[in-house]
Amino acid sequence: MIFNPEIRGFKRFFLEISFGFLKSLRAAFFALLFFVSVLIIPRDGILGMPRYDILLIVMLSVQVWLIINKLESKQEFFGILIFHFLGFAMEVFKVSAEIASWNYQDFGYTKFFGVPLFAGFMYAAIGSFMLQLWRSMRFEIHHPPSLYFGLILSLLIYINFFTHHFIGDYRIFLALIALMLYRKTKIYFYPFDKQYSCHLLIFFLFIGFLIYIAENFGTFFHVWHYPNQAEEWELVHIGKWNSWALLSIMTFSIVIFLKNLNTK
Repeated sequence: MIFNPEIRGFKRFFLEISFGFLKSLRAAFFALLFFVSVLIIPRDGILGMPRYDILLIVMLSVQVWLIINKLESKQEFFGILIFHFLGFAMEVFKVSAEIASWNYQDFGYTKFFGVPLFAGFMYAAIGSFMLQLWRSMRFEIHHPPSLYFGLILSLLIYINFFTHHFIGDYRIFLALIALMLYRKTKIYFYPFDKQYSCHLLIFFLFIGFLIYIAENFGTFFHVWHYPNQAEEWELVHIGKWNSWALLSIMTFSIVIFLKNLNTK
């Protein structure tokens, strides 16, 4: 099915935007369900079961449902596991007593090293969104950097999340490297039957901003908090946008790597 060619101008543009929005919602299903769960599950839990454990059950149930209904491929599930592992490892480091960047203050049976197991799914949700959006919007990447350069930058970004506590924060330099690598890269996509394009760096900034909004949502509902939010909630510092934009670059590079494996 394609649009009636007689539908032009604003009406056609509106239809394209509408389909694009619906596809984006579909791609964000995993993340949206997580935030709905945070909203409706009381902080004290349900019937004696802590909220953190309920959130883990919800995320695992969603994963099983997606796989059973073939809404998530084996490749995408493998990607989810990678993102979950990387995210959980970073969370363990960040909440350690020596670092204490943020804190999960509530009790949970499935909480290890100060981090509830569901936390890894918050990172997995970002990867899931990109993987699903890639498929539904039929992404085409024009003038990408070498896959290996992208992976090396991703590794440096991930390492910097750890090492900036000891040897300095190099986010600005990493951002400059990303600017150089992706300066010519565009992403082409189909909201429905017409192709649109966007500079990939803008896409990274957009995803980073969505993560920043989600982070404010999570801290507002006391899923975790930063030290300055212990007594009273306040907005997460806008500087975190930069960190999450870099995280989106790392996630995107892993997605490209997985897509490349699928073609071999």
